[in-house]
Amino acid sequence: MYKKTILKTGLKVITAPSSDTETATVLVLVKTGSKYENKENAGISHFLEHMFFKGTEKRRTPIEIIEPLDEIGGLCNAFTGEEYTGYWAKVDNKHIDVVINWVSDIYLNSTIPAKEIEKERGVIKEELNMYLDNPMMYISEVWKKTLYGNQPAGRDIIGTKNTISNISRKQILDYMKSQYTASNTVVCVTGKINEEEVIKKIEKAFKDISKEQFKDKEPVSENQKEPKLLIHKKNTGQSQVAIGFRGYNISHKDRFILEVIADLLGGPMSSRMFSEVREKQGLAYYIRTYNDSDTDTGNFVTFCGLDTKKIFQGISSILKEYEKLTFKKIPEKELEKAKNYLKGKTVLSLESSDAKANFYGIQEILKGEIKEIDDLFKEIDKVTIEDVQRVAQDVFTFKNLNLAIIGPFDNKDKFKKILLNYGTKNNKN
Repeated sequence: MYKKTILKTGLKVITAPSSDTETATVLVLVKTGSKYENKENAGISHFLEHMFFKGTEKRRTPIEIIEPLDEIGGLCNAFTGEEYTGYWAKVDNKHIDVVINWVSDIYLNSTIPAKEIEKERGVIKEELNMYLDNPMMYISEVWKKTLYGNQPAGRDIIGTKNTISNISRKQILDYMKSQYTASNTVVCVTGKINEEEVIKKIEKAFKDISKEQFKDKEPVSENQKEPKLLIHKKNTGQSQVAIGFRGYNISHKDRFILEVIADLLGGPMSSRMFSEVREKQGLAYYIRTYNDSDTDTGNFVTFCGLDTKKIFQGISSILKEYEKLTFKKIPEKELEKAKNYLKGKTVLSLESSDAKANFYGIQEILKGEIKEIDDLFKEIDKVTIEDVQRVAQDVFTFKNLNLAIIGPFDNKDKFKKILLNYGTKNNKN
């Protein structure tokens, strides 16, 4: 069970004690990310995340930042998404005070040294090069561009080489001041903890957090009327493909139905996509289907790596599985398997204190409310055969169809023909 406490500053604290672990995790989440940026400062959320490890008034250098955790065998990291940025550390529970002190220090007191900014530009560019050189990783960014184009939701979280080169220290400081505020921040502490003591320590450690009002993001524009295709040309031995549809946001009443459908189609090794595309036809090594829901957007997508010579066969096979689910009801046994798989992998994913911190904290930062695992399972258990077909017919439509590709292709005509064929078969607008 968790407890939510709102401090006098407006800072929200989520505590979730657990007796079945010897660890403790402190996660600080701020509700800002790449969707809160503009074309000129694209990548600033991620740049700022890096800078929080470069020095504070008390810990002047990167080594001084990290040594307190190294000395006790702790783990730490940070991450930037589209709608939130997180900073966390996990330690033996005896060192919880060290972690609270460490996380609050980098979050509130980072000095953003000018000389470190210049060095970090090169580091982040190399991080971008890593993604660009790894098509299996980069296909998710091409997929976002296909859906949302030249707006924050369609841009790379990391930014571009141009914005990385030109973001100034003043821009970083101004962005931090406008976004890193009490009302926009959640501190989540999980593991073997004394709940009352932790809340008092968090209140003291974060007493100087800004109480200013944060700047909200611009709404995402979604006006798709026909299928979209985007090819990122690259001479690769294997072509990366993302094919799917616009879906539901995180508050949509049918979101959990899409979660079940994702596992039914491309979850376990006995799922439909895996069985057909890999096992029967031998077209791919990996193939997975995901439902992704944010506060204002959602998409449903299948990712896979295909033999370039057989890419058209692979895409057609994936679309065929979407068609089958749309027009033919699934057997009860298959639905139960998908629901049980979804529940089982959720339980397995929450065995550690850091995973639980993410589970509780991200729900709070995105929705302002938290469902316990039993509540989520009730939503999953309610899904019926009729629900699956109804939602499939609503989401898997011709006009909402999107295809992103990384591979050595110039001509789009044959890919467009495959998409049009899907529309003809389904007779959808």
